[in-house]
Amino acid sequence: MHNFGLGQQRGHVLLIAGDVAVRRRGVQVAPSANLAALGVVPASALLNSDVACDTTYLDGARDPNTVLMRLRTAAATPGPLLVYLSGRLTVDRRANRLHLALAGTTAATVRYAALPWEWLGSELRERPAGVTTVLLDLVADKAAWPLLQEYGSLPASPSAEVYGVICPPGWTGPGPVVSSYTRSWIDQLRASPNRPTNLQLHALAVGAATLPPGVMVLPGARELGVTTAPGAVSPAVSARSAPGHGPADTHQVPPAAGQGSVRGPHPVGAEPAPPVPLPGGGLQPGQEHSPLQQAPPAAPIDDPRPHIHALATAGRHSEAAMLAQAWEQYVHQTHGSASAEALHWVEIRADLARMAGDFRLAVQLWTSAARTRLGLHAADAVEVHAAAAGALYCWTQLKDPSAALDTGPDLIRLLRTLPALDPRHLQLAQHRLEFLHRAPSRR
Repeated sequence: MHNFGLGQQRGHVLLIAGDVAVRRRGVQVAPSANLAALGVVPASALLNSDVACDTTYLDGARDPNTVLMRLRTAAATPGPLLVYLSGRLTVDRRANRLHLALAGTTAATVRYAALPWEWLGSELRERPAGVTTVLLDLVADKAAWPLLQEYGSLPASPSAEVYGVICPPGWTGPGPVVSSYTRSWIDQLRASPNRPTNLQLHALAVGAATLPPGVMVLPGARELGVTTAPGAVSPAVSARSAPGHGPADTHQVPPAAGQGSVRGPHPVGAEPAPPVPLPGGGLQPGQEHSPLQQAPPAAPIDDPRPHIHALATAGRHSEAAMLAQAWEQYVHQTHGSASAEALHWVEIRADLARMAGDFRLAVQLWTSAARTRLGLHAADAVEVHAAAAGALYCWTQLKDPSAALDTGPDLIRLLRTLPALDPRHLQLAQHRLEFLHRAPSRR
């Protein structure tokens, strides 16, 4: 692995999920699923570096300026940088410029609600050569595809290595699961005893992935020096020069033999985590372990929760929370926002907030989870009481009187709907809320 001066320089992994690409109500690329899958790959493997590293997950953003600020922060990192982008490419038809569609972007709002592609190059331009990688898993819509064919490339920055695939608009994708190219990239990282170079990873991923006819591969076959699939006919390579950039190769990939379904995200190198005892004494939630140790209703074969737990216990709370949000978004797309699977991830986020000391957020999430469970279970169900006890415990840990006053009424209304709950818990909450209202600082 590269060494860019341990202790002096930091690396950065920036994972950006744009808008989902849909054709005839079928999902072509599910950016949230791709982010969730990449998020559990160790940053050292993604960067091919052992330097200390920050990871940023950006999923569901609607403001291009928010993405720009994250990109600018990442580009200022002195060490190695990986920028991953997945989603839908579109065009501002007025200016004929390529954009990465963000959540909710429509043809009429591209100029205001999508990320201009040239911003990526502008932010990366000043970085030194050899330490920046841009990884793409995109679908072009009908407006963007002719422009891409004209350019023959999707330039990012002269100083960056750019790898990835851009699927054509007419392709019917695999659904709301991890796309084949991203899955293959991860699988190759996991399968290789020694970490391949990015170019080797890209070549292996292209060869193993199930890619649609006409896909644009960056860099293409001539630079890779490989065929894209066993037995595939060597495709024609066209190279055109995009304005202000050198030529890049693209090639057409035939359908791969033996196409199969792609499973949802799974972790790479995640180690099993020991059970986490919950705090609380008499207020301990009614669970033997936290939601990070409880199997969700439809857990993936490979489970991201040990990796998320490891991040949280290592003090990397923001990374753990962002990765959990990415998985929650993935579950929303695959099972629905009202599903038991989605509810399980709300509880995981609540427990992560507790571990991070953000008790206000933990109370809000646990209270919301308990109310949702009341719609699924009887009022005396263990699952309902566990969520309510979690909310109550975290509320007792709130040191900020204002936050306790804001969240206390909702909690008390919840506890009143649980007749089988120990009445002392409701009395405790009521007495504390009354005391906070009488406190001199509130007069």
